[in-house]
Amino acid sequence: MDKRSKELRKLVLSAFKSDRRGHIGPTFSLIEILRVLFDSFLKFNPEKPIWKDRDRLILSKGHGCLALYAILADYGFFDKSELEKFCKYDSILGGHPEYGKVPGIEASTGALGHGLAIGVGIALAARINKKAYRTVVITGDGELNEGSVWESAMSASMHKLSNLIVVVDKNNLQSYGLTRDVIDMGSLKSKWEAFGFEVFEIDGHDIQALEKILSNLPHTGSKPITIICNTIKGKGFDFAEGNANWHHKSYMDDELLNKMSKLLE
Repeated sequence: MDKRSKELRKLVLSAFKSDRRGHIGPTFSLIEILRVLFDSFLKFNPEKPIWKDRDRLILSKGHGCLALYAILADYGFFDKSELEKFCKYDSILGGHPEYGKVPGIEASTGALGHGLAIGVGIALAARINKKAYRTVVITGDGELNEGSVWESAMSASMHKLSNLIVVVDKNNLQSYGLTRDVIDMGSLKSKWEAFGFEVFEIDGHDIQALEKILSNLPHTGSKPITIICNTIKGKGFDFAEGNANWHHKSYMDDELLNKMSKLLE
């Protein structure tokens, strides 16, 4: 990991220190994806979070929201000190993102399977209103068990929503085990292609690969796009990487938090 990836993880840890609990694994598999989207792809204005021509980003796997909070704070959508109140009574930052409460959040998510449906509606609205903004929906591979995802995919394909990009955070784990043991989805690339999407597959922690694929995406055409990002749940912390027990922690003591901090030095 380079300096920026480590600094963003430090921001996440500052939030974990507040309430000592949260979705650790899914948060750390997401950071490079979100980093490149905000640094190199999305159009936005932190001073005008609802600027009408902004690109829309929906984090459908809402339990990974601390990664998004860290990016939003880093860009000034809200003060970084807010991270230190994560999940406190007087904080705007809850365990799942809330639209209308947190600047930069486009949809309240966390009940899995809803984000793509919302994204399809937003992308369709852009076409109807002749707007150039793009809609990006980030989903997890475990979330793809939800049937509503595939209903939404069929709708996106039928309407030829080339302004819609689905990013799959494929870390091969969900809340209680390997995705292949819960429901074996087989080849995700083949599935998305069968549903009429243009599909790419890359290393979701490779900054250069992410930048390259996003910069070369066809922004016009007849197909929505899926980017399958192969990631590691808990990336950056060897004892958490690829470990389903680190999907969520209800309590983290000082010793553990200090250990995690030292790994980022």
